[in-house]
Amino acid sequence: MKTTQLILKCYARYEEGQWIAFCLDFDLAAQASTFEEAKTKLENMIKEYVFDALVGEDREYAEQLLTRKAPLLEWLKYYFYVVIHAKVGLYRLFKEPLPLTPYNQARI
Repeated sequence: MKTTQLILKCYARYEEGQWIAFCLDFDLAAQASTFEEAKTKLENMIKEYVFDALVGEDREYAEQLLTRKAPLLEWLKYYFYVVIHAKVGLYRLFKEPLPLTPYNQARI
């Protein structure tokens, strides 16, 4: 596994009074009224998603779940935002490390 595969590409955009945060590598999204809240929700969603795929109830589908990507349009938006990153404040790029420890030890 390459180290770049351990970092998940994410972004958030402000739309109609809400921040929507996306994880492109797993096609996950969360929304909230603030950027920090949406990012935190997405981080928790990623941790639980990886836990379920690796050791939880969905482990028999791990290969499909861990290789599921967002649609091309979302990737294009992400790279568009990368190009104009310094120009607009209605979106934010961020990267999340792939969780490598179980999300909740009590669940094991």
